Amino acid sequence: MNADLVFNYFTTLNDVQKQHFRDLESLYKDWNQKINVVSRKDIDELYLRHVLHSLGIAKIQAFNEGSEILDVGTGGGFPGIPLAIIFPEVKFTLVDAIGKKVKVVQEVIDGLQLENVTAIHSRVEDIDGQFDFIVSRAVAAMPTFVHWTRGKIKKDPAHERKNGIFYLKGGDLSEELKDYKTVQIFDLKDYFQEDFFETKKVVYLPQKFRG
Repeated sequence: MNADLVFNYFTTLNDVQKQHFRDLESLYKDWNQKINVVSRKDIDELYLRHVLHSLGIAKIQAFNEGSEILDVGTGGGFPGIPLAIIFPEVKFTLVDAIGKKVKVVQEVIDGLQLENVTAIHSRVEDIDGQFDFIVSRAVAAMPTFVHWTRGKIKKDPAHERKNGIFYLKGGDLSEELKDYKTVQIFDLKDYFQEDFFETKKVVYLPQKFRG
């Protein structure tokens, strides 16, 4: 599979965005040989398992110009880098506690010359500032993730949807999410036809604030 998989679902991309998506494959293959951050199988299916999966969030929420997004536990740069290509007027901060992963992310950012992305080697608890939304791909159970990111979400929304967390997860989430009454779950099979997405979901958890 190549970048055409992305173009099939996102039909309004400009030439710069399309070239960024095409360039992802060579950048990741090159850097993954030096610093292994993505499995061999996943590299061969990069556009399906990483790029398009990351963009499931973009099917649920369009981020407004000037908003700020934090990607926690970004790993090789997912979902942050694909989202940053889709939303070039939005500022993305990508955080991971593992230095070699952040090195690869930085090299991909530099290779694409993305000016709206910052990569930081840190634990999320040590990050300063607040963000409109936090995104991530299943780095921990939701209660743990909520604890890690407490205080990192802006109070005043810049979108119709309340500020909060967008989390990419799969499988049965009923037990993990039973204590969150305001959570919304979106099935990615409703947006993408590939079998890979049959059990994949975007979980949206709006942020609560004490009055």
